[in-house]
Amino acid sequence: MKQYEAVIQAMKQNGGYATLGHLYQSVLKIPDCKWGTKTPFESIRRIVQTYPDFFKIKPGLWALTSERDKVLNKLAIAETVPDTKVLEFNHSYYQGLVVEIGNFRGYETFVPNQDKNKPFLNKKLSDLSSLGKYYDFTYEHLIRRSRTVDVTWFNDRKFPKAFFEIEHSTDIQDSLLKFLEFQDFKINFCIVADTARHTEFKSKLTFSAFAPIRANS
Repeated sequence: MKQYEAVIQAMKQNGGYATLGHLYQSVLKIPDCKWGTKTPFESIRRIVQTYPDFFKIKPGLWALTSERDKVLNKLAIAETVPDTKVLEFNHSYYQGLVVEIGNFRGYETFVPNQDKNKPFLNKKLSDLSSLGKYYDFTYEHLIRRSRTVDVTWFNDRKFPKAFFEIEHSTDIQDSLLKFLEFQDFKINFCIVADTARHTEFKSKLTFSAFAPIRANS
């Protein structure tokens, strides 16, 4: 079996689409396909980026060209889908993608309880995140606040490695204020948003109140 055929088979097994993270874990398990490279992940990325059999849906998400309409409708991102549904997909998708990356890098991952039943492609976020209960790493009033962060990565010492807030339409300043409460911890603060909002982010970050977290955001 050729390498691009293995990628096609892995996508078919997942409903005609897959994240890069899913492909990294599943393609190499396809029998009768030899890779013969020390960088198979790069080869997988090259295949989906260059072969006409695949098309890009969103960052990190690819699908089979032959299944385009079926996949887009299934994921609620076709042109006929209401904007509110698309916005809901965008937020939970990027939450799930951040969780998937965290899992792949060996961190334990958590999403807020109110988000656990939200969809990530063909799963729920609770199926993807590795933690059902948040670690009590500090004072209770701070724990209550940190449990509302969209995604938390925990290291092997049960301390937060990174906080992620997914921002599509809400005020970025609210996320920065949340991060500010954890300035005494060695945590990477990350906001995931469209590049069009980068200027807004940089502007808000210049406020003197955010000086303590500026170098860690």
